[in-house]
Amino acid sequence: MSNGLLRRLVVGLAVAASLLGAGAANATTAPILVVDVDSGKVIYGQAATDPWFPASITKLMTTYVALDLVRQGKLSLDTLITISPAAAAEPPSKMGFRPGTKLTLDNALKIIMVKSANDVAWAIGENLGGSVEGFAQMMNETAQRIGMRESRWTNPNGLPDARQWTSARDMAVLGRALIRDFPDSRGLFSISAIQFGRSVMANHNGLLGRYAGADGMKTGFICSGGFNVVATATRNGRRILTVVMGQPSARERDLKASDLFDYGFSQSPGWGAQTLDALPVSGLSEPPDMRPYICDRKKPMPVDEGQGAITASAGAAGASADNANAQLMAAAAPPSAALAFATMNSAALRNRALPPRAPLQPILVWIGRDPAEGAIALNEQEEAEKAEKAAKIAEARKAKLEAVAAKREAAHQAKAAATASKATATASKAASPATKAAAKPEPKKALARGKAGVPATANAYAPAESTPVMEGAPKLKVGAVKKPAAKAAPKAGAKTDAKTDAKAEHKPAGAAAKAKSTKSASKT
Repeated sequence: MSNGLLRRLVVGLAVAASLLGAGAANATTAPILVVDVDSGKVIYGQAATDPWFPASITKLMTTYVALDLVRQGKLSLDTLITISPAAAAEPPSKMGFRPGTKLTLDNALKIIMVKSANDVAWAIGENLGGSVEGFAQMMNETAQRIGMRESRWTNPNGLPDARQWTSARDMAVLGRALIRDFPDSRGLFSISAIQFGRSVMANHNGLLGRYAGADGMKTGFICSGGFNVVATATRNGRRILTVVMGQPSARERDLKASDLFDYGFSQSPGWGAQTLDALPVSGLSEPPDMRPYICDRKKPMPVDEGQGAITASAGAAGASADNANAQLMAAAAPPSAALAFATMNSAALRNRALPPRAPLQPILVWIGRDPAEGAIALNEQEEAEKAEKAAKIAEARKAKLEAVAAKREAAHQAKAAATASKATATASKAASPATKAAAKPEPKKALARGKAGVPATANAYAPAESTPVMEGAPKLKVGAVKKPAAKAAPKAGAKTDAKTDAKAEHKPAGAAAKAKSTKSASKT
């Protein structure tokens, strides 16, 4: 290595060290490794042998075991893989195949490399190893055989398991072994997208179609491990492999990987460069848990989903031209600057983004033995899904109608009860005056002293019993008052006489005699 390049490398490492030292004393160093694929010599590395949670880059190990069994003649790429209920129950990312679905091993490998489907990877392990535990044992045996030292495998898809970890060095060893041992399958790691039925799914690897020369391999993400990638790129016949782990987002992971590629292609490792086998053993006994730093509950859950994973925010990089300029500046920068960018924190990458992705070139995948059988099976599944959906809708509608009917019946009963209660209250109210009248004492017939009462009937011919009597007055005998003869024709002056007689009843005897004398004289 020339003195100028060495000096620039030292400057870059100093910048990286100062940035890492600025954090907390117990800050975790994210693993980074840049390797020349052909020679296996290390171009740059930090924390390369530290244990780390692999996430979906585990599927590279699953793929190696499967291809190795094909190479040994124990099975073929046309071997059918059956989705079990346990595989179908695996959480996303997944294809969502129904239990009992069959597909070829070739299509299954394409799906796990592009879609990173956990259900399909689980099915591969069950079918090839007899069980997930049996396949994990095959993974561990194969890892030791090809020179991986820090890896421990318990499942084929990389979903969280505290017992499963690897290292940047081991993933570089695995990547080189895949390229070296299975040259006919190299295209498996550079598929930009797959098409299943009418659905097109882009590769999660955000470097494909964005970074010039990128041709593989696999990404992964879980909260405990952050965003990881094992990536390869080729320029002028030279292939570089880069491993980046523990990043807070897919965008930062891919940007740092691109800067490390720029740095790697600018370097030519000399005869004294370290090899992967010569890297020192880590002092850590277990992987750090990155969950508190990666998956903050106050923020949306990070995703590692295809094209959207690397898109910069509106305030980050602006238009596409700005993205391209940022990429060109990184490529033209001195090696030490590119390395410094790769090891900087998120603030240094805020104004940068990779160029837009090249048009996708989807590869067709299917279920069943061939596309025709797959089309029939897919149509049957779609019809079954439609029938299930219609049944669920009908059931929900029936339940809704029953709820409405029950509510209506309850309202009707409540209304009837209210009406009956109102009728009872009305009847009670109507009966109340009669009860009060019956309970009310009969008014006294005697009048207050010194006051005359109003007779019930103001009639001169009222019987004596109904005629009010003044207190202290002599009682009149019944029959003392003469009544006019029945049906007698009235005579002239009868009216006057009647009035006179009525008055006479209440006058003293002398007055009555005088009135009688006057009447006789009138007649004469």
